[in-house]
Amino acid sequence: MATSRSINIDLESVMAQVAAQFRDLNFNEPGQWPLLPKLVAGLVTAVFVVVLAWFGLLSGVMDELNAESMREQTLKDEYRSKLAQAINLDELRKQKLQVQEYVTQLERQLPGKAEMDALLSDINQAGLGRGLQFELFRPGQVIVKDYYAELPIAVRVTGRYHDIGAFASDVANLSRIVTLHNLVISGLNPPNTASSAAATGQLAMEATARTYRYLDPAEMEMRRQSAADAKKTNGGAK
Repeated sequence: MATSRSINIDLESVMAQVAAQFRDLNFNEPGQWPLLPKLVAGLVTAVFVVVLAWFGLLSGVMDELNAESMREQTLKDEYRSKLAQAINLDELRKQKLQVQEYVTQLERQLPGKAEMDALLSDINQAGLGRGLQFELFRPGQVIVKDYYAELPIAVRVTGRYHDIGAFASDVANLSRIVTLHNLVISGLNPPNTASSAAATGQLAMEATARTYRYLDPAEMEMRRQSAADAKKTNGGAK
């Protein structure tokens, strides 16, 4: 019993001494504080500094870590995509060859500059072969595009309805690309024979036939040179 009472008295004494060190502290002169308040103040300051360091420094590092984590996921997705392409590489090469063959087939339908006369003759023969009468067959001004040239041809033919339809079909089936635009079909009304068109079934068709050809190397070079000169002129104007 004496020992227990002694311990209680000692604890009360210690607590009293601790409380006494924190009593009447002068916050304007912390250097004069007792040892225990100094230790507690130092611990609180250290915790405060650690918290500031976490939010001020480590938070930026965490942002970078999150950004790198997202970048890692992006790289993984790119890797999976490229891996799938690598696995299907042979199939992709076959598809590329098929596309190249298709493009080559289309290119063959575009005549060169030297073949244009023959193509115009083919269009004319397609009409004559159907018994049509050409009243107008006038090639227009060549329109040069980036990689090809377009030649419009004003056409007016007369003949029976089915023959005109067969002519349009023949033009569409030529080995070279020819398209018909602004097509207008009307009846013939010669002077003093107003009913002759209905009696004979003769019609007139007006249209613009457009055919296309590739630019030859010299024309391509001139095209590139003109584009380069225009770019220099525009750049100098700025």
